[in-house]
Amino acid sequence: MGQKIIQVDAFSDRVFKGNPAAVCILEQPVTEEWMQLVAREMNLSETAFLSPVRDGYNLRWFTPTTEVPLCGHATLASAHVIWTEEKRASDSSIHFYTKSGLLTANYKNKWIELDFPVNHSQKVATPQELATALGLPVKNTLINSLGYLVEVESPDLVRNIQPNFALLKTLTTSDVIVTSKAETDTEYDFVSRFFAPGLGIDEDPVTGAAHCCLAPFWRDRLGKDELLAYQASSRGGTVKVKYSGGERVLLGGQAVTVMRGELSINNEQ
Repeated sequence: MGQKIIQVDAFSDRVFKGNPAAVCILEQPVTEEWMQLVAREMNLSETAFLSPVRDGYNLRWFTPTTEVPLCGHATLASAHVIWTEEKRASDSSIHFYTKSGLLTANYKNKWIELDFPVNHSQKVATPQELATALGLPVKNTLINSLGYLVEVESPDLVRNIQPNFALLKTLTTSDVIVTSKAETDTEYDFVSRFFAPGLGIDEDPVTGAAHCCLAPFWRDRLGKDELLAYQASSRGGTVKVKYSGGERVLLGGQAVTVMRGELSINNEQ
């Protein structure tokens, strides 16, 4: 028998929307090299690898080119798989042990709520190369451990941006969140997109880790602890954000299984 792998569209309640992630619940120890090769083969923005432990799961995330310290949509997908494929009771919390510490997931009113570390940003001067690579007027620029956070004047600018990825890749910090306040006639509070050529992903469709940065940014500007966000990639996805200060943020999303498969390889190959 091969290793089971599940593909899930996260931050969406419909297939072919949101952000696809592969989830692999490991039946035996594997090497980092094997996980990276599987992630490269899946060629999704992230592939999650889960190892059961006594009270939860060890969780790691790999892009096609590298391991990352935090990934929201693949954690959401992992929780969805545990509840739907592993038949965990939906009223029980799931504990994930990761390189970003303990993360928890809870199922609430058909939404999955993730408890994540917040990521604060510091205001900086806008590098000219960054503005040139983005090709649009910049209102504010901040920086955090994920990359730049760039505020622009309108959601149309966010939706229509076409970055120069070759130029972005030359910057010391090449990963960028671009965001603005949402249109006043929508249910959303803010919109964003996330470009991550430094992680081997020109654009990530819906990014939980980016909303760990966006939560304090928009709470300060809008004066609201609960926010509804839309990541305006071509696939698009909705994220509920709850942040009242401190070092933790709650991210809510939905997920749907797209396919179930079996890897016809093992960790010796």
